[in-house]
Amino acid sequence: MAPEDEALPEGVRRKLVESKQRWAREGRLLTGQAPGQVPAGEGSRPRLPPGQRRVADFPVLDLGLQPAVTREAFRLKVEGLVERPVTLDWAWLQELPQEERVNDIHCVTQWSRYDNRWSGVPAPALLDLVRLKPGAAFVSFEAHDGYTTNLRLDDFARPENLLAHSWEGRPLTRQHGGPLRIVVPHLYLWKSAKWVRRITFTNRNQPGFWEVRGYHDRGDPWLEERYG
Repeated sequence: MAPEDEALPEGVRRKLVESKQRWAREGRLLTGQAPGQVPAGEGSRPRLPPGQRRVADFPVLDLGLQPAVTREAFRLKVEGLVERPVTLDWAWLQELPQEERVNDIHCVTQWSRYDNRWSGVPAPALLDLVRLKPGAAFVSFEAHDGYTTNLRLDDFARPENLLAHSWEGRPLTRQHGGPLRIVVPHLYLWKSAKWVRRITFTNRNQPGFWEVRGYHDRGDPWLEERYG
């Protein structure tokens, strides 16, 4: 991490983490609504998940540290159960297939934001590059701030998921995970790791930072999978 990384005082950071752990113990924000009890929107499920409220801004949430990672220093290791482990620098990342996605995002802290326009590398293109070995069933992510989270392989491999470097036509800001973050819009946003530095494919589940602190292992907003 660069020396100019912005960090909250350790005491403040600890209180933030303790507060969210308490939310998990208390089941805070849970509505108890099953998907069928929520008024239907377009398609097969409502656009706004239960317990969420729509916002127009883009709140900033993290563990109290916003790493300063330049494009020159950027490296992304992709390893584990793959035929071709790689360490991508920024130039190589830009040579991979680039696509744009527009989607809604949903944070476990109860806000949702509609119609976000992202650009980046689709998850299937990364899988094509590294070629998974038999037995790969889970993915773990590690960020520059020490954050970790996990996904089932089928949740990561969906075509709408991105390794995103741009939002609304501009480079992703440091506050929102730039230069590169994961975007998995069908799950709560804590699964979309910011400042990603390592992606590891494994044959066993490896719960991450919030998952071991009481949060749900998967995090489907429409099923209110906020806590485990």
